[in-house]
Amino acid sequence: MAEESFQEKTEQATPKRREESAKKGQVAKSQELNSAVVLMSALGGLYVLGGMMYRDLSGFTVGVLTNPQGIDVSQGNIWNLAVDWALFYFGVSGPIMMILATAAFVVSISQVGFTVNEEALSLKLQRLDPIAGAKRLVSKRSLVELFKGLFKIGIVGYVSYITIEPELATMAMLIDVGIGDTFQYIAGMIMKVGLRTAVILLILAVLDYAYQRWEHNNSIKMTKQEVKEEQKQTEGDPQVKMRIRSLQREAARRRMMDEVPEADVVITNPTHYAIAVKYDPEVMEAPMVVAKGQNLIAQKIKEIARENGIPCVENKPLAQTLFKAAEIGQEIPQDLYKAVAEVLAYVFRLRGTAASMAN
Repeated sequence: MAEESFQEKTEQATPKRREESAKKGQVAKSQELNSAVVLMSALGGLYVLGGMMYRDLSGFTVGVLTNPQGIDVSQGNIWNLAVDWALFYFGVSGPIMMILATAAFVVSISQVGFTVNEEALSLKLQRLDPIAGAKRLVSKRSLVELFKGLFKIGIVGYVSYITIEPELATMAMLIDVGIGDTFQYIAGMIMKVGLRTAVILLILAVLDYAYQRWEHNNSIKMTKQEVKEEQKQTEGDPQVKMRIRSLQREAARRRMMDEVPEADVVITNPTHYAIAVKYDPEVMEAPMVVAKGQNLIAQKIKEIARENGIPCVENKPLAQTLFKAAEIGQEIPQDLYKAVAEVLAYVFRLRGTAASMAN
C-alpha cells in the first residue's frame, strides 16, 4: 500500500471504477450547461407562448380591475376564489414550467445518464462540520467556480450594454406611446438581450462541460497496481485460476482413464501416442475415441489396457493421425473408417480365436 501511494496515476479508469465513481456522485457534469439550456428553452417557450400568456394575463387583470364589485371575497368564498385564481395562473404558466422541467431533465440525463447517488442519499455527520465546510469554500474548485461566476457576470453585463446602448434614444421616447406598445418594445428588448446572452452562455457551457469531463477523467485515473488489483478481484487471482484449471484437467484425466477398460483396442505409436477406441455396432454408427494421450499419459493408458486385457495394436501412422483428428468422446473421422475397421477386425478375430481355444 505504501508503494502504491507513490505510484503515478497514469492509467485510464476501468468501467468498474467509473461505475463506482458514478454511485458516489462523482460524474462529469456542468451546471453551466444546465443553466444555458434551461435559459434557451425559456426564451423559446416565451417566443412561442408569450403572446398567448400576455393576452390571458392582461385580460384577466383587466377583468378584475374593471369589475372589482363582481368578485365575492366573503369568508365563505375566499378559499374557492384563491383556488380558482391559482388554477388560472397555473394554466397560463404551466406550459412554460413543463418546458423548463423537461429541458432540465433531458440535459441532466444526457450528461450523466440515469444514476442514483447512494452516498448523497446517505446521512453523513461530517458534512455538518463547519471546519470542513470552510475548507471547501477556499478549495481549488471553489476558486474556479468563483472565477467562472465573475466571468459570466461580466459577459452578461457587456452583452446587455452593447444591446441596450444603441436603443437608449428610442427608450427615451417611450413616454409618448401607449402602455401596450411600451410593453411590447420592452419585451422585444428582453428577448434580444436574453437570446444573445443565452448563445454566449451556451458556448461557455459547452467549453465548461469539456473541462469538467477532462477534470473528472483525471480525478479517477488509476495506478498500474490498482488496475492489477481490480483485475484480480474481477477475474480472480491468476495462481488460483491456474490451480483450478489444473484440478479440472486432473479430474478430466481420471474420467478418461476410467473409460479405458471399456475400450475394444488401444492403437499405439508405440511409445509416444496411445488412443483407446470403442465400437459397439448395435448402438454406434462409427467407432469412438474414449481416451488418448502422449508420453506418460500414453504409457498409463497402455498399462490400464494390459491390466484389463485390452489389446494394444501398434500402428504408427494411424496413431498419429487419429490423435490429431479425433477428440475424446467423438466418433473417428470418416476418412479413417477403413484403417480403424481393419484394426478392429483384427482384434475381434483375436477375441474369437481366444474364445474358441477356451472352449
